[in-house]
Amino acid sequence: MNAATGSEAPLPDERAPAAVADAGDGAEVPRPALVRYALGSAGMGVYVTVPGLLLLYFLTDTLGVTPWLAGLALLVPKAVDIVLHPYVGSLSDRERARRGSRLRLLTAGCALAPAFVALFAVPGPVADRPWAAALWVAAWFVVANALFAAYQVPYLATPTDMETGYHGRTRVLSFRMVVLTVGILVGGALAPLLAGEGDSVGRYVVMALVLGVFTVVFQYVGVGGVRDLLPAAAPTGTAVDRHGPALAQVRDVLRRNRPFRVLVSCYLLVSTTTHLVLAGLPYYARHELDRPGFTTVLMAAFVAPALLTTPLWFRLSRTWGKQRCLLLCQGFFAVGALGLAAGKTAGLVVPVLCTLVLGVCFAGLQLFPFSMVPDTVRAADGDETGRTGAYTGVWTATEATGAAAGPYLYSAALALGGYAAARAGEEVTQSGGAHTAILLGFTLLPALLMAAALAVQSRYRLDAELTRARGV
Repeated sequence: MNAATGSEAPLPDERAPAAVADAGDGAEVPRPALVRYALGSAGMGVYVTVPGLLLLYFLTDTLGVTPWLAGLALLVPKAVDIVLHPYVGSLSDRERARRGSRLRLLTAGCALAPAFVALFAVPGPVADRPWAAALWVAAWFVVANALFAAYQVPYLATPTDMETGYHGRTRVLSFRMVVLTVGILVGGALAPLLAGEGDSVGRYVVMALVLGVFTVVFQYVGVGGVRDLLPAAAPTGTAVDRHGPALAQVRDVLRRNRPFRVLVSCYLLVSTTTHLVLAGLPYYARHELDRPGFTTVLMAAFVAPALLTTPLWFRLSRTWGKQRCLLLCQGFFAVGALGLAAGKTAGLVVPVLCTLVLGVCFAGLQLFPFSMVPDTVRAADGDETGRTGAYTGVWTATEATGAAAGPYLYSAALALGGYAAARAGEEVTQSGGAHTAILLGFTLLPALLMAAALAVQSRYRLDAELTRARGV
């Protein structure tokens, strides 16, 4: 039995985990370049947060789009990502083979900000027709997601392209996670404040302009960080056509790399759960806590703990390993989600404390899976990183799918409960069924999804092999 893949015989080009277990603990990575690289995540944090947090609410409670149509407007563009991200990954690998770096594609992704603004800048005649408004948002969401993929895929290939080891990759990703948390916190806290209670499209446009400028500035800083960490190598041309079309690469990396396949399956559930929680947060604050402005407080409670706990998770993983820490995060996240079912009957303290628990777990749910991806790549391909973009393309497609599935599942729960959509400024009384859907969709559903993620993750065996190889 092959330890890295679980197959009966070694697959071509595979190495034993011990051969790739460690090439350093990351201390050799220059800190200034590492910080600049990590700062690129601040802009990414804004984009992964704001649409997930506000776009569904913007559609249903500002533009008057019914929940089922609003869910489709967010789901269909993300379905495009399933094909788009692997293609970008393949393109990224070809760029590195031909030019010695992925920087050209990375720089193209810095055009994200205008598309982000256009998402919310719905013209008056379009906003007057809910179906047209949903189509506008969906079309610009496709454009914005394509530009985000152009940045995200080559950016996330960097830790795998670097010559560092098991703990070194976690160190690199821990820097990224701290800065990503800042971006999520900025987006999650400022966006609801700037948008107000969704009383006008104009407020959302102002919000998007402010956060769009923030995004593009830090994206460009991240490009410089990648350039410093990975100076352009001499073009080799060896991987340009070697691995075939993008979809063939997807099939190949999933077939031949069992640890990566398990990790992807688990992260699909994790991403779906966390994005469902983001989408449900404004509804929970407004209808269950009767405090629309409390969205900012809960968002801060969800994200802020990661600033403190990410370094602690990194240190704990050096003793326990990434797998055990990740399983712990998944278990406590499910418990915290169930605790939110108490709602306003327990006062505001209990929801805030439960959200803090989710936030502590969220830090690990981001840090460990992302740092385990390079482990799976190195275990299968050793020092050859010509197909790194293919792996990151599959990974970011998985994240994008979860980002669509989470809001869609919540919108489906709202539709089943009879949630009534409203235009800006309208007051609508929700039925008892709608309130039940808001609450259970925000608490029981994410708890069940995270429990499923824990069950899938428990099948991951590579981390035990790597830690044994290191004598941890």
